[in-house]
Order: sequence, then structure tokens, then C-alpha cells
Amino acid sequence: MKAARIILVAWVALLALLALTIAASFAPLGHVLPYVSYAIAIAKTAIVVWVFMELRKRDGLQRLALAAGFVWLTILFVLLFADILTRGWLGR
Repeated sequence: MKAARIILVAWVALLALLALTIAASFAPLGHVLPYVSYAIAIAKTAIVVWVFMELRKRDGLQRLALAAGFVWLTILFVLLFADILTRGWLGR
């Protein structure tokens, strides 16, 4: 019964984040909108990984592999944004 409750709470949280994503897409946030969308996507990913992939029950090595993947993804995003912000074709 406890597992069903955890899954139900995760499902409700994912639906709430979906509603937040839809609301954010219609809000006049300007240049902040992508960052809000990324934050919501990270929250959704964390819920899916933690609950549905059952990472909360895994040992340290699998958690370390997931953390290394997220660190690498963060490095790639930082380099991507650095490239975009330093190019001259942005119309500044």
C-alpha cells in the first residue's frame, strides 16, 4: 500500500508540474522563460528518476553514475550557453 501511495503522490506532482509548464508557457516571462522551463524539467526528471526508476533503493555506485551523468550534462549546458552568449550573431 505504501508503494502505491508513493506512486500516486509522484503522479500528482508530475501533473502539477505539467500544469506549471503550461502556465509558464502563457506567462509573459520574456528571457526568463527558458530557465523556468529548464527548472521545471529538472524537477520532473528528478521525480521520475527517484520514484519510477527506484533510485531511492539503489546503492552508492548507481547513484554515483547518475550524479556523474548530471555533472557532465551541466558542463555541456554551461559550454553551450557560453558559446551562445559570446557569438556576434545575436544582433547586439
